[in-house]
Amino acid sequence: MNEFSRRDFGKVLGSASAAALVSAHSTAASAAPVELRFPKDFRWGCATAAYQIEGAVKEDGRGPTNWDVFSHTPGKVVGGDTGDIATDSYHRYAEDTQLLKNLGVSTYRMSLAWSRIFPEGRGKPNQKGVDHYNKVIDNLLANGIDPYVTMFHWDYPAALPGGWQNRDTAKAFADYAGYMAGQISDRVKNIMTVNELRCFTDLSHKVGIHAPGLKLPDAEVNQVRHHGVVAHGLAVQAIRAHAKAGTQVGIADNTVFYVPVMETDDHVAAAKKATREMNAMFLTAIMEGRYIDEYLTQEGANAPKVQPGDMEAIASPLDFLALNIYAPEWVRADDSPRGYATIPHIPSSPHMASPWLIVGPEVAYWGVRQVSELWKPKVLYISENGASADDPLQNGRVDDADRVMYLRNYVSQFHRAVAEGYPLKGYFLWSLLDNFEWADGYSKRFGIHYVDFKTQRRIPKLSAAWYKEVIRQNRVV
Repeated sequence: MNEFSRRDFGKVLGSASAAALVSAHSTAASAAPVELRFPKDFRWGCATAAYQIEGAVKEDGRGPTNWDVFSHTPGKVVGGDTGDIATDSYHRYAEDTQLLKNLGVSTYRMSLAWSRIFPEGRGKPNQKGVDHYNKVIDNLLANGIDPYVTMFHWDYPAALPGGWQNRDTAKAFADYAGYMAGQISDRVKNIMTVNELRCFTDLSHKVGIHAPGLKLPDAEVNQVRHHGVVAHGLAVQAIRAHAKAGTQVGIADNTVFYVPVMETDDHVAAAKKATREMNAMFLTAIMEGRYIDEYLTQEGANAPKVQPGDMEAIASPLDFLALNIYAPEWVRADDSPRGYATIPHIPSSPHMASPWLIVGPEVAYWGVRQVSELWKPKVLYISENGASADDPLQNGRVDDADRVMYLRNYVSQFHRAVAEGYPLKGYFLWSLLDNFEWADGYSKRFGIHYVDFKTQRRIPKLSAAWYKEVIRQNRVV
C-alpha cells in the first residue's frame, strides 16, 4: 500500500482548486453578459403636471385654483414659493418637447389645468384654454411623441364651493373630463382620470400639508376620500361617453405597497394582504367595487356615506392601471389576527433628498406583481417613478450619480416584473424638469433637466444622459 502524506494531499487539492478556478474564469469570460433588455414595444416616457410647470396663472382666462390660494398663504410653502411662473412651460412647451425628443421617448404624460377650461369649475368652457392644450398636443405629435393625458393632478378651480368636501365637485369634475375627452380624443388615445387619490384627499384634508391645508376628523376625511373615488368613477363614464372610439381610460394611483421582508411564501402572502387592506379606500374599492369588510369594521361610525349607484360608478371597468411607485413599506408575517405586522422606517433608512423618499427598489417589482395578482389588470404602466436630489450645478454640469443609482435599481426591478410576464407596458420617469414641488416649493429637484428658475434655462443632467441611453438600447445600462 502506497503512503500518501498530508503534504501530497495538499498538493493534489491545490492543483484541483486552481484548475477549477481557471475553468470557472474561462467559463465566465466566455459567457455573454446578462442584459436586462425590455420588449421591443415597451414605451419609455417622462411625466409632468400642469401646476408644477406651466406658470402663466392669470393668462388666457385661467381661473384661480386651490394651489394658487394655498401657495400665496404665508407659511404654507417652503420659501414662500408659488407656481405663478414655475418653469414657464405654458410659453416654453415647444422647447420642452425638444427635450423629450432629444431623450428619444415615445410618450409624455401631462396633465390639464381644469381652471383653464372651466375657470369656475363648471359652466361655459374657455376656448383659449382648449386652444392651448390643442397646440401642446399637436406639437408633441408632430415630434413623434404620444401624449398620455391626466385630467386632474391636484389643481382644481378655487371657485368650486367646498372643494372635495362637496360631493358636487365630483360631478363637476366628470363634466369637465367628459368635455375635454371630446375635444382631444381624436389625437389622445390614453387618458387618466385623477392622479394620486391619497395625496389630494389625505395630505390635503387629514395631514394638512397640501392645499387646502385642512385637518379634518376621520369621518370627514373618509367622506372626502369617497368623493375622490366617485369623481374618478364618474369621470371614467363621462370620458367613455364623449371620447372617440378606442380611447383607453385609466387612473394614476400612488398605491401604498407593502414589500415582504424576505421572499418566502408566508411573508409574500402577508405583504399582498397588507397591500389590499391598506388601500381599501382607494384602489381596492375601485378594482373590487366595494369597501371591504376589514375597512368598514376598522372605521365603524366614521365609514363613508355611500349613495345608491356610487360603487357601480367607482368600479367602472378600466382599460389600464397606472402606478406611481417611489418608496416601499416593509411587512412581515406574524400570528396576529391580521396576519402581518408593518415595520416602521427608522432614521438610518436610506432616502433621497426628500425625507419621505425611502429607497427600496424591490417595491418596483412587488408593486407590479401584487396589483397583477390581486386584480389582474389588462395593462399596467408606471406613471411616475423618480428621485429628488440636491443637484449642485458645477461648471455647467449636474452629475447626479445618486439619482442614476436610484433609477437604475428601480428600473432593474421593473424589468424583473416584465421578465416574469406581468403586463407592464411602459414607464414614465418623474420628472422631465425640475419644477414646483408642491409644499416643498423649489427646494426639492426631481427633474432630469436642471432648471435655473431665474433664467428658465434647461440643462440636461447626467440622469438625462443615462435615460437617453436606456431608451436607445432598450435595456438597463
